[in-house]
This record gives sequence, structure tokens and C-alpha cells, in this order.
Amino acid sequence: MYIKRHLETTIEKLNSCFKVLLVTGPRQVGKTTLLRRLAAVDRTYVTMDDISVRSLAMTEPALFLQRYKPPLLIDEIQMAPKLLPYIKMYVDEQGQNGDFWLTGSQAFELMHGVSESLTGRIGIVNLLGLSHGELIDRPAGLLCRKMNFCCAVWRSRLCYR
Repeated sequence: MYIKRHLETTIEKLNSCFKVLLVTGPRQVGKTTLLRRLAAVDRTYVTMDDISVRSLAMTEPALFLQRYKPPLLIDEIQMAPKLLPYIKMYVDEQGQNGDFWLTGSQAFELMHGVSESLTGRIGIVNLLGLSHGELIDRPAGLLCRKMNFCCAVWRSRLCYR
């Protein structure tokens, strides 16, 4: 059973503003489930948990992006940091808003790599565990909606620096 997340609207707004969207958060909070739920049928899903996929991404990143074309959802991007500069080149040359959706841990190394490679091209959302309101299927309150969107916009603006 899927539980609707309050950040869904924020993710949809950021998707229309940025070429790359990154959803970070602790393990098992539903990052992949959320993005797969929101993804259109034409968005390809690949996970770096798959050893052959990860190997291709790490050894031949250009070939990886030829094989897996946007719109693309890449799960566990922190396992393939060499892919980030190639995503940057792709979005600079031919990218459109929403081309790449990434999930990853909040590891410092991932965030450092993202900020270096994708500055100004990425919207970042930090997903936490289910809130009480989400569990009881209550809509986000006015303060919650404003804070979630403002927080996401604030985080994405950090990438411009």
C-alpha cells in the first residue's frame, strides 16, 4: 500500500524547474518508491545496486548514457559518482527540465560531488520518514506546505554558490 507523501507537490514543481532532481535521505524512507510512483511510463529506471549496471556507469559513463537515455531515474547514485560529470555534460548540451531523477544517501561525498558537478542544474529534496499527517492521510497544513517548498528551494539555491 502506497502512502501519499507531502513532498510530492514540491518534487513536481522542482522537476519543472531543474534538469536534474536529487532526492536524498536515510535508508528505507521511500525515496525510490516515491519517485517511481511519480514517474511517467516513459521514464527508465536503473539501480546502481545492479552490479552490471554500476560497472558500466563507473567504467564507461558515456556508454551508460547512450544505453539509458532520459527521462531517467537513477537509484543509488552515490555508488557511481563518475557518472555525475557526464550527466552535467548531457544536460548542458541537450538537457530539458526533469531529464534526470537521482536518489542517494546523504553521504558527504555524494553531496560534495553533486555540488561540484551539477551546480545550478539540480533541485535537491531531503526526504525523511513518514510524518504523522502522512500516516493518517491528512493533507499538509499551510505551514507544512510552505516549509517543505521553501526548504527545497533554499537547498536548491545552495547549489548555485
